[in-house]
Amino acid sequence: MRDPAGPDREPDGFAPTRRSFLGLGAATGAAVAFGLPAAPAAASPVAPAAPARRAFADAFVDPAAAARARFRWWWPHGLVDLREIEREVDQIADAGFGGMEIADVHHSSDEDLDPGGHGWGTDAWRAALETALARAEERGVTMDVTIGPSWPAAVPTVTPQDTAAARELAHGAHFLASGESVTGPLPEPVVEPADGVTERTLVAVQALRLADGAAPGDKVCALVPDTLVDLTGAAEGEELAWTAPGGGDGSTWVLLAYWERGSGQRPEGGPHTDPVSYVVDHFGAAGARAVTDFWEEHILTDRLRELLAGPAGGSVFEDSIEMETEATLWTHGLPEAFRDHHGYDVLPYLPVLVRVDEKKVFTFDPDTDRRALDDFNDLLGRAYTDHHVIPLRDWAHGLGMTYRIQPYGLQTDALVKTALVDIAEGESLGFKNLDDFRSLAGGRDLAGKRVLSSEAGAVYGGSYSTTWEQTVRTVSREYSAGVNLAVLHGFSYADAPGARWPGFAAFTPYGGSGVGYSESWGPRHPTWQHVPDTAGFFARAQYALQWGTPKADVVFLRQKGYAGSGFGAAHFSSTGVRQGWTHQFASPRLLEITDPKVSGGRLAPDGPGYGLLVFEGDAFNGRVPTLPLETARRLLGYARDGLKILVVGDWSAPQQPGVDQDGAAELAGVLADLLAEPTVHRVGSREEIPAGLSALDARPDVSYAEPSPLLHARRRGDDMELYYFTNGSDTEGVDHEVTLSTTVREAYPFSLDLWTGRIEPLPLHRAEADAVTVPVRLAPGASTVIALARPTWGAQLGSAGDRMSPGLLRRLRLSATEADAVRVVDGAAVVRMSEPGTCTTTYADGSTVRSTVERVGPEVELTSWELEVEDWRPGGSATETEVRTHELSLSGLAPWTGIEGLADVSGIGRYTATVELGEGWTGGHGAHLDLGRVSDTFRVTVNGTALPPCDRSTASVDVGPWLRAGENTIEVEVATTLINRMRVFRPEVYGGVRRQEYGLIGPVRLVPYGQTAL
Repeated sequence: MRDPAGPDREPDGFAPTRRSFLGLGAATGAAVAFGLPAAPAAASPVAPAAPARRAFADAFVDPAAAARARFRWWWPHGLVDLREIEREVDQIADAGFGGMEIADVHHSSDEDLDPGGHGWGTDAWRAALETALARAEERGVTMDVTIGPSWPAAVPTVTPQDTAAARELAHGAHFLASGESVTGPLPEPVVEPADGVTERTLVAVQALRLADGAAPGDKVCALVPDTLVDLTGAAEGEELAWTAPGGGDGSTWVLLAYWERGSGQRPEGGPHTDPVSYVVDHFGAAGARAVTDFWEEHILTDRLRELLAGPAGGSVFEDSIEMETEATLWTHGLPEAFRDHHGYDVLPYLPVLVRVDEKKVFTFDPDTDRRALDDFNDLLGRAYTDHHVIPLRDWAHGLGMTYRIQPYGLQTDALVKTALVDIAEGESLGFKNLDDFRSLAGGRDLAGKRVLSSEAGAVYGGSYSTTWEQTVRTVSREYSAGVNLAVLHGFSYADAPGARWPGFAAFTPYGGSGVGYSESWGPRHPTWQHVPDTAGFFARAQYALQWGTPKADVVFLRQKGYAGSGFGAAHFSSTGVRQGWTHQFASPRLLEITDPKVSGGRLAPDGPGYGLLVFEGDAFNGRVPTLPLETARRLLGYARDGLKILVVGDWSAPQQPGVDQDGAAELAGVLADLLAEPTVHRVGSREEIPAGLSALDARPDVSYAEPSPLLHARRRGDDMELYYFTNGSDTEGVDHEVTLSTTVREAYPFSLDLWTGRIEPLPLHRAEADAVTVPVRLAPGASTVIALARPTWGAQLGSAGDRMSPGLLRRLRLSATEADAVRVVDGAAVVRMSEPGTCTTTYADGSTVRSTVERVGPEVELTSWELEVEDWRPGGSATETEVRTHELSLSGLAPWTGIEGLADVSGIGRYTATVELGEGWTGGHGAHLDLGRVSDTFRVTVNGTALPPCDRSTASVDVGPWLRAGENTIEVEVATTLINRMRVFRPEVYGGVRRQEYGLIGPVRLVPYGQTAL
């Protein structure tokens, strides 16, 4: 998790800072220095668990733990009760979730949590970890463990003076007039050392003349690079005697001194340990070794090793790489590693690389600055991968665990890291749009990995007011962009010193009185009563999206594999996605380490199978036409093998990245050859991309009858294909036809209900040799899955739906109907109509059949209700809830804020209505119960029968099978958030949050239908 604060992105510049700009990376082609070999691109020996190998339909109803959503589980150190730990594992397992991620997070605590006796890594913490793992194994769920206390990775066995600790380069500057002399100490660093930093090492001393017109007070001071004087050898200790050249010429010089020192960074929200933990160097081998050494020596008992290697052992997890320093990121031995990797000396470029509070201080010229910075970031990325990611991944594998990371936080290649780890993760809070997830999905899919997770559902300012409906909509959209595992943010341990009702919460209050970050899910919330319904939705969506092989239409090649930038794919992110196009991202180095091939016009045909590659100039550097020579050669090979490539912009004078331009002439020649290939087309601007697509005859594998907010993801197997759809709009419905390409012989469409697990055929469709067209109707925020399978699948549905004969389905291909719907019920086809009358249904072969519905019951609005409200209030302790009961008779529905006595109430409301239905409601007649507005979660009972879960976005339930002639009792149980109670309980924190409109707000109607055999 990261703080969302930061400047807005700039569409074509390199403006985002290290903290506000999410991105990280490393490549593995050639070995960098620091003493480690190049990182292999091979798959890990411990693969993430695939969905269970049983009949898909049965597994879809009740997915295994590997497909179920998980929680971040926040502990106040090891200051926990072991019996409570077991209870909370049970609570999460009983609710239908698949696991937890233990994290030492307590940003909301303002009392001492005894880091010495109960802190991270202590005996007490280790005992709690062992208890949690043992209980998880008993309950069949998994347990992930963060690699250190909070984030970034840190241990209490290093100090800032150790090489293993995070490093920085601090610079001092002193300005002199020409001819002026200095004698004495070198200029002190502009940035003061952090607490605990007591040592520093002089790296270099330089002097440069200021450019004409430049002045010492400039925000970014321009220097003349060829005036650089290396004074390192002239310094004696930390003192220097020197006279600025050009006496009397009016010029100004700057004397620069550079020191390496520890950054003194500590993990977020500490102290977590005693002695305090310091963040390790993420770019040097010593930092990763300090982490693993601490685990091996202080945490990993024989019993813990056994548990971690067992079925409950999940992933070692690292959060986003938030390396914080007010100076310049550095690592020990960087100048030597830079020279070995790039072939030139970095020291002459230090003036344009040093930073103060992430801001550039000096400049040579924009082009030189850009090239040097690209090389510097490239070196950091390679060092991070080779000396942090790879060793920790291999160490996790040695424990029998997987390695899951958020591979962003620096301006380096996150896609490569995604390809190298077992599971990469994005986040709802810090990612700016779905393209940030699509970036990581490209790394995952080209590397052949299975899972992409999301730190899901965090909302700044949303504590105790975040709804499950909001969370489902957020995650549903992420699913369309490649996510297939939600790690929900989060579940707080019950209690901690100083906590107030409804218990300890990791991120609220935040900063003393701020509302903070949502959410501390669990039994403290009234909605937890219904959470198994939502857990089932997540599990079925994730099971479907972990099945088979993911497919995408377009790979957008970007020069930099950043993730979290918010930068999208020209045309495709805005217009193309509304037409059915799907896209992912790749970087040059990702193509290098995964080395995908082209066959049948598809790139990586056994993987994502892209049919089109698109590239333009570097969007992070003003769209400069930059491309590595090796990448240009690779693209030429793709084109000659038949891949369609769309080139955007002017590439008449291409450049290589970085300072070295020795291959620029050859690069121009290779690109000229590329542009001459018949499968390649160039357009001059982004606006011309649609024309370029037409010129290449490039089409998406899924096409929409009209542009819409419909988002989708595809998975393909040998004999079945899955299409996940979600309506990405909060206000606009989707109702149009969608054409799905297919390789399945005799493909027949089936609808997979993500809320109930029920699978039904979709008789109304048009089938062609390689495509099936179906109508898709989704309310705002709603989701579904459509499967294309052979008609024989209908006989294998088992518990997922009615078994039906393949012969029936082969006949039941309908091109049109005047009925409202055609369904298969109890193995037979029926039509449904909302009005009595006769309708015509047309089969695919042109034949027709007429069906008559004699009568349909009248629509009924339910206005009279008995309401019983459980009013949840603070009890006798931080974890106790007092429940008071309110009973009301309502002649009309209204939000609780409009009902006397309920304005500040949070809890559970049970609405009961009785309705008398005549004989017209029997014998093939029924109704949908349309609830109108309802907040937040709900369940429906009809005549004593609890109905299956309902899609929150539609709030409409088919109650036909449970209605009867005569008196019917309908109960709607509604659960709320806690914010309305928290507003008055703790007004100093939550008083500024608006009241939510709770309850069954309606209007509630029984909307009838008639049903008859087709």
